[in-house]
Amino acid sequence: MFEFLDISEYMGMPAAGSAHAPMVDYMMALVHWLMFVLLAGWGVYFIYVLFRFRAGKNPKASYEGAVGKYSKVQEAVVILAESALLVGFAFPVWGQLKNDFPAENTAFEVHIIAEQFQWNIHYPGEDGKFGSRDIHLIDLATNPIGLDESDPAGDDDLVMVNELHLPVDRDVIIQLSTKDVIHSFGVPEFRVKQDAIPGLVIPIWFTPTLEGEFEIACAQLCGLAHYRMRGYVTVEEQGVVDSWIRQMIEEGAAF
Repeated sequence: MFEFLDISEYMGMPAAGSAHAPMVDYMMALVHWLMFVLLAGWGVYFIYVLFRFRAGKNPKASYEGAVGKYSKVQEAVVILAESALLVGFAFPVWGQLKNDFPAENTAFEVHIIAEQFQWNIHYPGEDGKFGSRDIHLIDLATNPIGLDESDPAGDDDLVMVNELHLPVDRDVIIQLSTKDVIHSFGVPEFRVKQDAIPGLVIPIWFTPTLEGEFEIACAQLCGLAHYRMRGYVTVEEQGVVDSWIRQMIEEGAAF
């Protein structure tokens, strides 16, 4: 795929923090330029109409309407421009993010279970295997995702609230679900936003390219305390992420 330059600073956008972010920014920039051209064109046309059909020159109203081919030409140009945006930008980035998933054995995978009003982050531990979950085992104080302690695969699993740590320059797969109502996982710097739908596990993937700490926002109104459903994603080197997970497990944060 063509490599796009980072233009986020020229658009007033958050810093581009993922591999696909520059392409999304280019698409948004082109959409805004198209809207600017339409605004300017219709503004000029509006001023022309004010003078062309002023009362002094047209004392008697005409109910036949204007006749001409310019409007059809304008509509055709707009349709072609929008088609180019869809085919050249929107379809490719959508196809890449929804169809070209990286191999699970090479990607960094985490499970995120949303609930009113927090993000539960489930890491697999050093064995790379996620322990099974059971809704009947959910305890809001001690086991918010219902992790089955009898499953050996979950012995070294780590469950954190609102703390997501990801490796930089590595494909990340997130299995997104919710315990209650519809939520929406959104990180503007990654140009990622995905609804969490009750009863579904929805996979999303991206490649973080910018180290630092970013806010996870719920982009879907989910209740009275929606405003405080905030989490934080920290992007670091892979070794730092692994050390942090081990430290949390040793401190007893794992189930």
